[in-house]
Amino acid sequence: MLRKASTTEAVLTKRPLIGTRAVGPSHQPGSGVRQQRGAETRATILHAAERIFAEVGPEGARTEAIAEAAGVNKALLYYYFKGKDDLYLAVLESHLTEFRRRALGVLESKGSARVRLLRYVSLHFDFISARPYYPRLAHRLMSSDDRLVQRVVQEYSAPIYRKLAELIEEGVRSREFRQVNSHHTIYSLVGLSVFYFAAAPVVKELTQIDAFDRANVACRRDEVLKFIRYGLFRDPAQELSD
Repeated sequence: MLRKASTTEAVLTKRPLIGTRAVGPSHQPGSGVRQQRGAETRATILHAAERIFAEVGPEGARTEAIAEAAGVNKALLYYYFKGKDDLYLAVLESHLTEFRRRALGVLESKGSARVRLLRYVSLHFDFISARPYYPRLAHRLMSSDDRLVQRVVQEYSAPIYRKLAELIEEGVRSREFRQVNSHHTIYSLVGLSVFYFAAAPVVKELTQIDAFDRANVACRRDEVLKFIRYGLFRDPAQELSD
């Protein structure tokens, strides 16, 4: 269970605060600059928290360490976030909100099942490869508080899961895909992209190969798409078309 902020920790210092809640009406002189600085400060805190949460987990993370890494005092951190729980959720949502938007855009677009599936897998792979801490955050989430997992799954994962299952079943009906179980196929698709990056620290220790090296990422991406075509498509050599 994550520790809640104490009353003492929530008290703000007298130093000027950078944030939209402290600047008043938007028509005041300089309010746009203050809002921009506030957004930048919040983003800096999120970036520092993301790294620390990925490295030691939410239970091991300390708000003092996050504030120090972000270059702010702890009072300013609590100005933007109620506590460590709130900060951890904000870090997760900074990724999940964007991925849900982009993923549903692909899955609900027009085109054959083959084309949309490869677009989705490409999006998923590229999204993870651009966010080196994301795989570890997702892994730690699975062992977090059950209520947090339930909230994240229902709000972010479930809509994507349902659309992806529908797409696979559509591909089976249209005979673009082999006869497969849609749920187990989703598990396999996720594993093809996620495991490569989640296991990157272990792989580097064993082989000295950097999974996030640009050439290695490009190679892995090609291999994943090829694996899907030859493992799932009835005619892997057929030209793709909408």
